Amino acid sequence: MSITNEDTARSAGRRFGLWGVLFILLGASVLVSLGIGRFAVPISHVAGILISNVLPIEQAWPVVEERVVELIRMPRILMAGLAGAGLAVAGAALQGVFRNPLVGPQIIGVSSGAAFGGAFAILVSESQVLLIGGAFGFGLLAMVVVYTISRQQGRASILMLVLSGIVTSAFFSALVSITKFVADPDDKLPAIVFWLMGSFASASYDKVLLIAIPVVAGTLVVYLMRFQINVLSLGDEEAQTLGLKVERTRWIVLVAVALISAAVVAAAGIVGWVGLVIPHFARMLTGPDHKLLIPASALIGAIYLIHVDNVARASIPAEIPVGIITALLGAPVFAYLLRRAANKGWSSE
Repeated sequence: MSITNEDTARSAGRRFGLWGVLFILLGASVLVSLGIGRFAVPISHVAGILISNVLPIEQAWPVVEERVVELIRMPRILMAGLAGAGLAVAGAALQGVFRNPLVGPQIIGVSSGAAFGGAFAILVSESQVLLIGGAFGFGLLAMVVVYTISRQQGRASILMLVLSGIVTSAFFSALVSITKFVADPDDKLPAIVFWLMGSFASASYDKVLLIAIPVVAGTLVVYLMRFQINVLSLGDEEAQTLGLKVERTRWIVLVAVALISAAVVAAAGIVGWVGLVIPHFARMLTGPDHKLLIPASALIGAIYLIHVDNVARASIPAEIPVGIITALLGAPVFAYLLRRAANKGWSSE
């Protein structure tokens, strides 16, 4: 019994250490990122500016630095962190629900569907509500199409999921191309193209609120369903044997994932591959239990996308779209995972 208690204490200590490291890395990432840019701000000034919001301290920095930190960089970093956390949680949930390590919002067509919905909304209106609604509706539609095509004999195999995602993404990409073709080249077309490449350049506190509400709500739903996702990851037959209502549970998770993905697409455009790559790194640290995997994915995803955005805005004078960098980093990882799955055999779940 003493060995069991000792092992339990060690396991709890390792988890506490893991969360401590992740939270420290997230805080350090935010602090460093607030000082990075073409207009550099010393870390000491950044810390002073943040502390001055809660404690009366003597101002030892120029007013322009305070405005840059609080009005320009802070909302951008908050948006990047929320987007990274949301996409990583969405990917972890999808991989658990489909029992498939190759699933993510980008792979199963959700991002392409949401991209068409958002592009069409930009074409016909300037309403942010319509933009979110269009992205959400078509993102969910794309997920339904992929799930329906890939489902055979009560389950979805790796091969069918990947192929269904490719087909669905190609179809919605064609619709996006049609939308760009008919758009006004002097007004609507530049807005659609820039939005589709993915960027946090237009960040503001209003957009932070726009992305925060659905991402937090969707993440909360996924976390509340963590035990059900664990059961689903065992397989549909096992889940039904344990009394779980498989279809209803799966659809609740899918709607939450679509809400998260649509919110990110509506606020920042296509930021792909985060939901595919980050859950794998989180799983290496926590294991497959979604009670730990979901919050770990959220923290690592936030840290990852904050630093990707730092590279996008500070590496060269002309800002690089975030979606380009995440694709350059995520595509090789997906190729590696795809090859590993093929070596094991496509029938493996």
